[in-house]
Amino acid sequence: MEGRMIRDFRELIVWQKSHQLFLDIMRDIEGFPKTQATKIVIDQLLRSCGSISANIAEGFGRKKGKEYVHYLIIARGSTTETLNWLLKCVDANWFDKETFHHREKTIEEVLKMLNRMIGQKITS
Repeated sequence: MEGRMIRDFRELIVWQKSHQLFLDIMRDIEGFPKTQATKIVIDQLLRSCGSISANIAEGFGRKKGKEYVHYLIIARGSTTETLNWLLKCVDANWFDKETFHHREKTIEEVLKMLNRMIGQKITS
């Protein structure tokens, strides 16, 4: 992809990783207990995680530097919020630490990419 113009947000690796994170978390929650508390946490987790790729896509569609950066910053906030909800899930023993570490690694990768993109857009 380097050296050519990206024409669709789906070509962005950061979008691909955040989209896959959402799909992985959707599968992870299938085994969660069925309680009112779990339902509330799942709702927040899915909203924050889904917001990552959605804001990347929306920002890409805006095409303007400042607006794009604005949506990337929102995506970054949603990424850290997702980590917050995942920590609550692992601390509640709703899924194992190994699964958490895989999701955490993906979140760290997404954050690095978003930070790099934000920095590049601000300085260009």
